This record gives sequence, structure tokens and C-alpha cells, in this order.
Amino acid sequence: TGTLTVGRPRLTAFEVVPGQDEAAVLAAVASVQSGSEHPLARAVVAAAQERGLQPVAPDGVRAVPGRGTEGEVQARSYLVGSLRWMDELGVGLGTLADRAKSLQNDGATVSALAERTTDGLALRAILAFGDEPKPGAREALAALRARGIRTVMISGDNRGAALAMAQRLGLDAADVRAEVLPGDKAAQVVALQQGDGEEAHPGGQRPSAAAQHGAHIVAMVGDGVNDAPALAAADVGMAMGNGTDVAMHAAGITLMRGDPMLVAAALDISRRTVAKIRQNLFWAFFYNVAGIPLAALGYLNPVVAGAAMALSSVSVMANALLLKRWRM
Repeated sequence: TGTLTVGRPRLTAFEVVPGQDEAAVLAAVASVQSGSEHPLARAVVAAAQERGLQPVAPDGVRAVPGRGTEGEVQARSYLVGSLRWMDELGVGLGTLADRAKSLQNDGATVSALAERTTDGLALRAILAFGDEPKPGAREALAALRARGIRTVMISGDNRGAALAMAQRLGLDAADVRAEVLPGDKAAQVVALQQGDGEEAHPGGQRPSAAAQHGAHIVAMVGDGVNDAPALAAADVGMAMGNGTDVAMHAAGITLMRGDPMLVAAALDISRRTVAKIRQNLFWAFFYNVAGIPLAALGYLNPVVAGAAMALSSVSVMANALLLKRWRM
């Protein structure tokens, strides 16, 4: 969220189990999410406020990385998170299973709300979210592919939503990694470095340093806390400037705006910079190779030699400053 999408998802569907008060359940889930900065949490709070519902401060809130949040609202304990988490906890979707599958097939991100009762965890509602691709994201990916760069999308979202977004972005389904937990993103990067595009190392464990010397150079672009390990594992990590501080610290390059086109721009300016370095090395060696023998043989006046040395520095600096003419 936020790398290829606008990062402002909205609640597109809210379905409660039969017998539940929709407004009360929405108020409860909004209360649990009220203290979170996650885009999906903000979408829930916004939807509740649009209906005139004001979240209350929850107690004992705990975030479960890659899964969801749990907390207490007015002495009732709730858990809201991914369907994968609900499945791990043994929470069945019951009568809402078909609806959840339909929403996922339509490309929505689907979460669920469960409540702790004396009889165990009970489903209370499912939530569907939709987001939009960033303006220019499709063109940015196309520009990278035009350079011969393979683009792969790694997402923690369900496969249906990830594939739907990939289609809008012009990505092939084979280049989509969906339902990837935060800890497994780095393993996906390592797998791509080794030329294994399908499977990552189980459990998110990274191989030895020797094994990491892979067949492909991989750049990772991300903006969230969960992206930091993958940014560090990649050959080149690029963090979005509008992302988290952790991501920017882990990355080697920070793009000053959240514009995907800056990825291609960073590659272009890097290529031109390396070209300038090589040109400057050539001219520096040329001046010395020509000047040192002449000076050694006494054909070069010290004043002229000093002027030539200064001219060497001036020419190198002038050539480097030509990069100021670069435009995206």
C-alpha cells in the first residue's frame, strides 16, 4: 500500500452475520482500529464517521504483524484482520464465506471481525476495501520493462485483490507474489536474486552470505515498515520519500516523492553518473599519461605543467557539472 497504489483505500462493503446490529458492529471495529495508522484502519474509521458513529478509545490494543489488530471495546474483546489470520484462529466465515470469496474475486481486500466469547471466537462481520493505482504507476512499470527490467509485485494482500491490481497495472499474473507475510518479503527478494522466481525460502529464513550471491541483480522499492528487511536484502533498496523512516534508513536510495516514475529516473541518473565517472577517469589518465613523460624528459615547463594540471581538474569538474542539464 502506497508504493503502487494511492494508499487511501475505502471501505466498499461491510457485511455482518445475521442477527447482529450493523451500526454497533461497525462502531466496534472502528474503535479497535482508531489508534492504528494503517491505511485500512483509517478507512474503517472514516466509514464509521460518515455514518455518524464515533469510535471510543479501546483498551489493550495489540497489533499482530501481517495479520491484524486485537483490543477491547467496552469490556468486549475483538480481533480484526486478514482472512488468513481468521483461518489460523479457527474462525469460520459461515454464511458469509461465499460473499467473501465473491468480493475477493472482484479484486477487493477482505478482512474480518471476530469477537471473543465464552464459547470461543465468533465471526461478527467481513469488510471489503478498494484502492486505486497511483497516477502514472502503469506507465512507470512499462518504462522499466522497456529497459529490459523484469517487474515483480510482492503483496501481503489476497491473491484475488493482488491479481486485480496487477491487471490494472499491466503486470503479468506470473509476476505477482500474493499473501506474503512481512517476514517473508526478504526471502522473496533472495529467491529472485538466485533466479528462483516461484518459491522463496520457507519461514522467511535467509541463506548464508555465500548462497546469496545470486544470478540476478534485484532492486526492491517499498515504503512501509514491513518493507525494511526486503529493502536491506536487495542489491539496491529504494524507499519512497513519503514512506516510513525505517524504510528510508534500510534503503540505499530515497526517492524524494512517492512517484513510481522516479524509479526509472533513479536508474537513468545512475547510469549517466557512472558514464561521467568513466569519462572523467579517462581524461584524468590522458592528461597524466601525456604530461608525465614530457615533464620527465624536460620538455614541459613547470608553469605549463601546473596550468595543465589545473586544466585537468577544470575539465573534469565541467564534465561532471553537465549532469545539471539532466531532466526526467
